[in-house]
Amino acid sequence: MTPRAPRTRRSAARTRPSASRTRRAARAAQYTALAGYLVFLGFPLLWLLSTAFKPPRELGSLHPTWLPEDPTLDNFRQAFAEQPLLRAALNSLTAALCAAAIAVVLATPTAFVLARRRGRLATAATGWVVVSQAFPFVLVIIPLFLVLKNLRLIDSMPGLILVYVVWSLPFALWMLVGYVRAVPPELEEAAAVDGAGRLRTLVSVVAPLLAPGIVATALFAFITAWNEFFFALVLLKSPRKQTLPVVLTHFLGAEGAADLGPLAAAAFLATLPSLLVFAVIQRRITGGMLAGAVKS
Repeated sequence: MTPRAPRTRRSAARTRPSASRTRRAARAAQYTALAGYLVFLGFPLLWLLSTAFKPPRELGSLHPTWLPEDPTLDNFRQAFAEQPLLRAALNSLTAALCAAAIAVVLATPTAFVLARRRGRLATAATGWVVVSQAFPFVLVIIPLFLVLKNLRLIDSMPGLILVYVVWSLPFALWMLVGYVRAVPPELEEAAAVDGAGRLRTLVSVVAPLLAPGIVATALFAFITAWNEFFFALVLLKSPRKQTLPVVLTHFLGAEGAADLGPLAAAAFLATLPSLLVFAVIQRRITGGMLAGAVKS
């Protein structure tokens, strides 16, 4: 037995550097893939920002440059002069905030019930959530238009908000159900022992622990409504009620020729609210608020 010990130590010594090199290679591959993905995501925004500051001479050049050689703010001035961007942004902000708030208020108690109740109703509701995401906009726009027409909600902001709420609610439910299931049921049982009812338990115990999920769901509903174009184009006819994505199409000419500089400037301004909202609340999304919730 004694002569075999040195061979075992030498074999282990040879194995450790090999495993360490494998881990380093895997980590390097992960970082490389992550860097490539970040470049893939960030390049369109950087190119849009560069185009927004380029003068017409550089925009029409046969040899485009990465950065503007002679930066200018004329594209932003022209964009605000040609189209009512502030009014359109206010319309989009109103629709997005209202849709996000209503979707969260409706989805939170419903997700609580679906996550805690097991039965055919919960299974059917989950199936509806999955199936509803498979329908394209084109299939539902005609019956949706007829329903809103009978309700006299065509060309109105409440009608558009109602559509946004209905469209984002299934995915919001799907997100919140997963967060509710991550909340320990022992907390609800302890609240019941203390005499709290279902509503009190949901508001005082479960809802605070669902803060990351509620914030993520609200962010999803907000961005979905802010960027939505098709429903706003079909349902809103008055120029004063049009949202920002619809107004951006006005920078396109009759033959499809785009006023590239002002369009890039307006499109960059349209992306800022989503970026700022995400930058402000991203810690709430990633922060773990369940740590220490259950007493040992």
